[in-house]
Amino acid sequence: GVSLRPSHLHFDSGTFSDSRNLLMNADIEGAYRGHGWTVYGEAGRMPEIGSESAKLYSREHWVAFESTRGLGIKVGRYMPAYGIHFADHTSFNRSDLGFDKYDQVYGVEVSRTSDKSLLQVSVSPGRAESIVNDDGGTSFNTTGRLQVDVGPNVVVVGSGLYRDGATLEARQGAAGGAVGFAPWQRVTVWTEADAHIRDGGGGTSFVFVNETAFEAFRGVWFKVSPQGRTGTDVSPGMFRWNLGANLLPRAHVNVSLDLYRDEVEGSGEAFKTFLAQLHMYL
Repeated sequence: GVSLRPSHLHFDSGTFSDSRNLLMNADIEGAYRGHGWTVYGEAGRMPEIGSESAKLYSREHWVAFESTRGLGIKVGRYMPAYGIHFADHTSFNRSDLGFDKYDQVYGVEVSRTSDKSLLQVSVSPGRAESIVNDDGGTSFNTTGRLQVDVGPNVVVVGSGLYRDGATLEARQGAAGGAVGFAPWQRVTVWTEADAHIRDGGGGTSFVFVNETAFEAFRGVWFKVSPQGRTGTDVSPGMFRWNLGANLLPRAHVNVSLDLYRDEVEGSGEAFKTFLAQLHMYL
């Protein structure tokens, strides 16, 4: 299939403002599943970044096998499992912990699936971008994630991360827990808290993310997401409010509207961002 995401982005902070119209995604995606095997790959247009022009790019491509006993293995380029994988790659539990849109790894992931649990462990020599570009950021990476269904409407997730030091990055680790539950038929609540530890004077910061969503009408979802990050010796803390709406007017079409308000600790000023996206799966 084809995935297209034309978007409009607007920034506002004090007297500064700027707007952009951009094509976030223009991808061709393909997958095959049969006899326990899954093969997945996508390729598309990477938008302009700084002085670099747009180019053909593949974020994920991997091969996986799962036995009838629930044992699985995946090899290739993928985002390692950790915590809650929110669709918004800028959420603090993704971007701040190193799970942003270009943070996939080349590695091996083994998994064990049962009726009420999922265990995933990933090992990698480093981020895929650093391996491909040989930019000095390659380092040993490993993550672990355990998800357990503790009730018909409640799931609990525990995660761990370790990244060895590299030329461009200090050694770091993270540990966190998350809870998801659906108190009513059209309401979902996800909450994650993490401790992020960095060597080299980076200290320890704590990240908190909540996302509460409810379906007001059929195909119309609203969400509110408070997010926080404590400061360290090298970076200040930050608090974010994210208010959003997700509209599903028909199959294969998704319209999302998001308003972000970020406030850096001690600054007294807020950075506001509005993002409108049309996502089409053809």
